[in-house]
Amino acid sequence: MYGKSPTRVVLLLLGIQLTALWPIAAVEIYTPRVLEAVNGTDARLKCTFSSFAPVGDALTVTWNFRPLDGGPEQFVFYYHVDPFKPMSGRFKDRVVWDGNPERYDVSIILWKLQFDDNGTYTCQVKNPPDVDGVIGEIRLSVVHTVRFSEIYFLALAIGSACAIMVIIVIVVVLFQHFRKKRWAERAHKVVEIKSKEEERLNQEKKVSVYLEDTD
Repeated sequence: MYGKSPTRVVLLLLGIQLTALWPIAAVEIYTPRVLEAVNGTDARLKCTFSSFAPVGDALTVTWNFRPLDGGPEQFVFYYHVDPFKPMSGRFKDRVVWDGNPERYDVSIILWKLQFDDNGTYTCQVKNPPDVDGVIGEIRLSVVHTVRFSEIYFLALAIGSACAIMVIIVIVVVLFQHFRKKRWAERAHKVVEIKSKEEERLNQEKKVSVYLEDTD
């Protein structure tokens, strides 16, 4: 029986270490979790990911749907090198690819939303050897009108406050301007009155001197 060379032992140990490391690597999925959209409009179901392995032709993306009222999971979309749309079912001709794997984006767009589209959409990405990882989920709510969130209310409140402050500043500036203008007009009138009074007094003095001289 032949002994193993040091080189083979080192390669064997490296292989064992790499084999042990691969299962640790997993695809990380990022979705908005909750999405609200108006009935009849289009919605972009955003899904991005990060992977330990470089993105290549082995990448696969699977979108599925779980109805809100229960029932079996339904196929929505599949991507592997090229996008594959559903050939039948509720999502036929209603879903398009809007992703870019080079930018780690595997999003889709769902057209003409309906109320029965309410439910959970799952985004699963496999990028061998990264094939494990939590599946991304988006809970879609199709509504008549979009409700304002706290962020919208906060933005509206801040915008209103800023608008009120701008109006107050403009009013104060205009008030000061017209006040200064009024004071300037009054001062000008006072000067005119004083000038006319002085002129009248001068005329009276001249008449008085003339009368004295004639006497």
